[in-house]
Order: sequence, then structure tokens, then C-alpha cells
Amino acid sequence: MNNVKYYNDSLAYDFNMFMPRESAAPAVASGGRENVMPMPKTYTRKKAKAAKSAVSLSAFAVMFSIILLAAFCGNIYLRMRVNEVNSKINSVKEEIEVLNTEKTSLQVELERRISYSNIEVEATNIGMQKLDKSQVKYIRVNDKNTAVNSDGEIMSSSESVQ
Repeated sequence: MNNVKYYNDSLAYDFNMFMPRESAAPAVASGGRENVMPMPKTYTRKKAKAAKSAVSLSAFAVMFSIILLAAFCGNIYLRMRVNEVNSKINSVKEEIEVLNTEKTSLQVELERRISYSNIEVEATNIGMQKLDKSQVKYIRVNDKNTAVNSDGEIMSSSESVQ
């Protein structure tokens, strides 16, 4: 387009600017090549791109909200599982404490039953008594390591006793 005439003339009287333009002649008629195609108008591409981006933006928002909701649900589920496991751990700890208490009480009772003073009391109850010097019999052994039984048998250290 030749803009030189607009600089020389007044723009107020040029109505050609407001007139519809003639359609462009095919490229062959204008002296171009046959294999060159005219470019499509850009405004149609922008509208299609805008519609596509609006759809993709809304799809992104929906997908993001679904993922966010799934993350919240997963978080709640995992917290519930952690609470269940913690409650099981606490119940087992309580059982351990009860069993330790029972073990301690059984050990105290066992020590009470087998204490030497209790054994001594039980022995005196059934008629037993401590040894006196009169009840002890001493055996003298010769240099030959022989001993005489109450039956009168002579035993030596070289013989095996059965």
C-alpha cells in the first residue's frame, strides 16, 4: 500500500480507507509461484487457541481439584491407620505392664516360699531338729585310706563303692 499520498493529501476526504477491500487475487495471478498457499488469517487461530486454552484451563482446574481431594482423603486415611496402630501399641504396652506386675508378685511369692526361715519353720513343724554334737559320728582314717562300716566291712579308697 502506498502511504505517500496520505502525507500529501488531507486524511479527512479519503474514504477509500473505509471501503471494503477487494479480495486478493490468487498467487498465480499476482506473479507468484503455484506451490505457495496463502496463510490463513490470524484471528481465527487466536479464537481457536483461546477456546482450546479455556478448555484446557478448566480441565486442569478439575484435575487439580480431584488430585487435591484425593490427597486430603489419603492423608485422613493414613492418619486413621496411624491412630489404630498407636492404639494397638498402647494396649500391648498395658498388657506388658500387667504381666510384669504379675511376674513380680509371683517372684515375691516364690522367694517367700523358699526362704530359709520358712524352710526352718516347716522342718520344725514336721519334727526335724538341728544336729547336736552327740549325733555326729566321726571316722578316723589310717594312712592306708581305709574305713570300717557299721556292718564291720572294711572299705578302702581303691575299691569302688556302689
